[in-house]
Amino acid sequence: MTPERRSLPLGLSAHIVAVFVALLLLLLTGPVRAQTPVLPQFLAELPAGDLVAGADAFGPMRDDMPVAPVMQGGQQLGWAFITSDFVGTTGYSGKPIHTMVAVDDAARVIGVKLVKHSEPIVLIGIPNSRMEEMAAGYVGLDLVAEAAAGGSAHDLNIISGATVTVMVIDDNIVRAGLRVARALGLGGLGADAAEAAPPRELAADAAPVTDWAEAEGDGTVRRLMLTVGEVNEAYDAHDDLRAAARPLPNDPETVFIDMQAALVSVPAIGQPILGPAEYANVESWLDQGDSAVAIAGLGLYSFKGSGYVRGGIFDRIQLIQDDISVRFRDRQHRRTTIALTGAPAFTEMDLFRIPADSGFDPARPFRIQLLVHRDVSALEKAFLTYDLGYQLPERYLTPLPPPEAAPVAAPSAPAAMADTDEASAQAALWKRAWDAKRPQIAIVAIMLGVLTAAFFFQEYLSRSERAVRVFRLSFLTVTLVVLGWMWNAQLSVVNIFALFASMREGFSWQAFLMDPLTFILWFGVAAALIFWGRGAYCGWLCPFGALQELTNQIGRKLRIPQITVPWFIHERAWAVKYMIFLGLFGVSLASLEQAEHLAEVEPFKTAIILNFQRSWPFLLYVGALLVAGLFIERFFCRYLCPLGAALAIPARIRMFDWLKRYKECGNPCQTCGNECFVQAIHPEGPINPNECLNCMHCQVLYHSEKKCPVVIKRLKRRKTIADSGVPDLTPRAGLSNHPNLQAKGI
Repeated sequence: MTPERRSLPLGLSAHIVAVFVALLLLLLTGPVRAQTPVLPQFLAELPAGDLVAGADAFGPMRDDMPVAPVMQGGQQLGWAFITSDFVGTTGYSGKPIHTMVAVDDAARVIGVKLVKHSEPIVLIGIPNSRMEEMAAGYVGLDLVAEAAAGGSAHDLNIISGATVTVMVIDDNIVRAGLRVARALGLGGLGADAAEAAPPRELAADAAPVTDWAEAEGDGTVRRLMLTVGEVNEAYDAHDDLRAAARPLPNDPETVFIDMQAALVSVPAIGQPILGPAEYANVESWLDQGDSAVAIAGLGLYSFKGSGYVRGGIFDRIQLIQDDISVRFRDRQHRRTTIALTGAPAFTEMDLFRIPADSGFDPARPFRIQLLVHRDVSALEKAFLTYDLGYQLPERYLTPLPPPEAAPVAAPSAPAAMADTDEASAQAALWKRAWDAKRPQIAIVAIMLGVLTAAFFFQEYLSRSERAVRVFRLSFLTVTLVVLGWMWNAQLSVVNIFALFASMREGFSWQAFLMDPLTFILWFGVAAALIFWGRGAYCGWLCPFGALQELTNQIGRKLRIPQITVPWFIHERAWAVKYMIFLGLFGVSLASLEQAEHLAEVEPFKTAIILNFQRSWPFLLYVGALLVAGLFIERFFCRYLCPLGAALAIPARIRMFDWLKRYKECGNPCQTCGNECFVQAIHPEGPINPNECLNCMHCQVLYHSEKKCPVVIKRLKRRKTIADSGVPDLTPRAGLSNHPNLQAKGI
C-alpha cells in the first residue's frame, strides 16, 4: 500500500510566508534606541550614599562627558558614571545593563550599583540581590592593573544560570572604567597610547634583515632570557613560602627559558626569518587584517606547555597591547621553522595568529606576557609573570599625515565612540564566551547531528520498535541531564520576546551570541522548523519536555493509570497554549519586563535552570504539572506551553512531510491515533503537525507486523500466495489485481 502524504496547500503557505516576512520587515524598521546620556536620570534617583559609603551628594555633571563628582562634606571622593554611557554591550534582553560606578583619583573603583536592567534570567529566576551583591564585589578593582593586564587582572565571579549577564556587567564595568580613567587622567593612565603617539603605519619598502645577529641588534627580534638562579631568587621573594622551599636544583646559570619573538606578518621580517615558502603559507593562513607573531624558545621551561592539548588554549602566554589582551587557542597556532642564518637551535618554534577583530595594531608597542609556575602542593601552584616587550623598529614604520582638525564630540554615548573599537570589544566578549564552552558546543553539535541523522533515516530506524525506544529514552535522558540540569540550555518564550524587542529597537547579534548553547539550539530549531516542524525541539531537545516524558515512563512502570482525554475536549484544549502565547506577546509589545514576569507560566526556570531551588509557590506549580503529566503524558506540552505554540506558528511553512501514512489510516484503522501519546492524530487519520512531537511511534506502527492491519493483511496475502504456489510477482502494492490471485478468489 503506498503511503498517502498530506501537506499545507501551496497558496496558504505562501500567504503565511508573506505575512511572516512583512512582520520581520516591520520590526527591523522600528525605532532605534536613544543615544542621550542616562547619567542625569540616575543622579536624581539614587542617593550618593547608596553608591559610595559616606558620600552625601553628587556634583553637577561635566559638560564634556557624562561623569559627575561624588561628594562628602564638600570634598570630592571620586567620579560617578553609568557604564552604558560609555560602552554599548547589551544584555541578553537586547537592552543595556545600567550600572553606576564610582572611581577615585587613583583609578580604583570605590562604588558599584546595579541601577536598572531588563535581564530575563534575573527578573524571573535569580534574585536581584545576588546580582547586586556580585556587582558590589567590584569595589576595590584597580583599573591601573586592569590596563596593564589587558582587562584580565581580576577573577570573574560567575553566577550559575546568569553567565551571559555576569559577563556583560563585567565587560561594562572594566571597559567603561578604563575609558573614564583615561579621559580624566586618573591613576596616571592619561589618554590612550594611540592618541599620545604620532600615527604610523607599516612601511611598504622596508629592507629585510640579512641574519639573526642583525635582527637581534636592531630589535626586529626581541628576547626574554631567564636563568634558573633568577627564577629561584624571584620565588624566594614570593608571598608563598612553599614556593621558595622548592627551588630548582639545576646550576644557577642554566637557561630556564630563552624566549624570542618577531612580528612575522610584516613582509620584511617574515620572509627572511621564515623563508619564502613558509611565509607564503603564512599569508594564505591569515585572514584580511590578521597579524602573526613568531615565538621561539629553548631551555628548561616551555612557553607552550601541554595545557593546550587538553583545553585548546595556551595558558602560559598572552599578548597584551594597552587594554587589549589576546589569548591564543590551538586554531590560532601552527608550528614553523626558522630559516634566517645564525638563528639559535631552538627547541620550540611556533606561529600565533592575532585576529584583526581583536583591535591589535602592529604599529604600536605590545608585550608577550609569560606565566611561570611552580608546584607548591599536589593541587596548587605559585605563579610569576614576565614580559617580553616588543616595538617594531622605525625602519618598518612610516608616519601618517596628521588628521584634519575637527570638532571633538564628548564621549557621552556609544554613538560618540569609535564604532570599530566598540564592535571589536563586543566581538571579543562573545568570542570569549564561545571559547570557554568549546566542549559543550561540540557535544551539542554532535547531539544535533545524531538527531538529524535519525530523522533522515527514520524509515530504517523505525523498523525496530526496540531500537526507537532505546534511542529515544537515551536521547531524552541526555537532554534532561546534560542540556538541562548541567548546562541550563533550556529555550524559553522569553528568548522570542527578546528577539522581537531587539529587532524593534536596533538589532544586534552580540546579545544572542553571548550564550553559545542557546544560540546553536535556536539555529537548529530554525532549520528543523523547515524540515520537521516544532517536534524536533519539543519532542527531543526540550529538557522540561524530557523530564515530563521520563517521569511518565516511570509512572507507567508503577502502574499509574493513563487518562485519554476525550477528543472533543482535547481538540479545544489545544487552543489554550496559543491564547497564552498571544497574550504574552501582546504584553511584550507594551512592556517586555511585564511579559517576562508573566512568562513564569513556563516552569522551565524552576525545574531546569534553578534546579528546583526556589520558593514553595514555584515548586508547587511545577509539582502540579509533573503530577498531571503522570496521568496525561506531556500535559504541559499539550495544553499550556507558550513556547510550543510560538514554534508551531512558523512551523506551518515546513517544506517536507516525512511521516508515512496508508490510505486506510483513520478509516477504518485507528491504531496510530489510539497509541499516539500526545493525541496528535485526528480520528479521521491526518497527523496535526502543530501537535506532533516526531516521536516516530506512528512510523514504528507503520512497519509493525503485529499491530498495523495493513501490514498484517499484506503478510497474510503473501502467505496465501506462498501456500498456493503462485509466484509473488508484485510483493507490495496491487496484489489483488494479479490475475492468478483473482482466479483463486484472493
